[in-house]
Amino acid sequence: MPERLTSYFWHGDALRSRSVSEVVLSSTLEIPEPPARLVADWRRDASTQLMLEPGDVEPLSLARARTRWPDYGRCVQAVADWARAQGLPGLPGDAEVALMACRGARYHHDGAQYGGAAFCNLFLGEDLGLDVHFPSANVRLPLARGTVMLFDTCQPHAVIRRTAEGFDAADFETQRDSTQWFLTWELPIEHEALARVLDIRFDVDPETAARLDAEQLWVDGEVAAPDPACGGWIRGG
Repeated sequence: MPERLTSYFWHGDALRSRSVSEVVLSSTLEIPEPPARLVADWRRDASTQLMLEPGDVEPLSLARARTRWPDYGRCVQAVADWARAQGLPGLPGDAEVALMACRGARYHHDGAQYGGAAFCNLFLGEDLGLDVHFPSANVRLPLARGTVMLFDTCQPHAVIRRTAEGFDAADFETQRDSTQWFLTWELPIEHEALARVLDIRFDVDPETAARLDAEQLWVDGEVAAPDPACGGWIRGG
């Protein structure tokens, strides 16, 4: 039997329950290569300030990057045009956006902090032989410049080697070029068109939502977390 995933997320001052979508929308967009000097700055900051270790995903300064990134607006417009084609006019709009760096990513979900959102990610780097893997949805997407994806934040995912079956820190050793850069937007899961496209059902377990005091993800009626190496569920995590 398929696992039953339930997200409990903040709706104003109360928690609300919802289903978790296995829909992953993706495509490859034509976007300009970021300026080489800007990428060099990102690489230096990732190494000396963020101190990225294998599996880490951390934010870079978008405000500083935009002053030296003449094609930033073209990237945003490309995502907006793509979203419109998916039946999501007006998105990402004024949704919060961040610039991120990662050296791979362990299997995780973001439902304990962003249960009320979907993520839309636009990857900016070249193809380094990495994939984003959604094990529960059985979806694997190769990463290259222009890869765009939209997915439920509660859906477990990881960035792994294309030839790998799971996350292994040794695949992201320092001497290998394995750092990726991407823009990510937080889209409100209660947006009517977004909920329809992702097939989200709300208020699936109001009784449990009423007695909780923090966002969390349950699997088949209990708290669970993905195994960081393979993405399988660890109950009670």
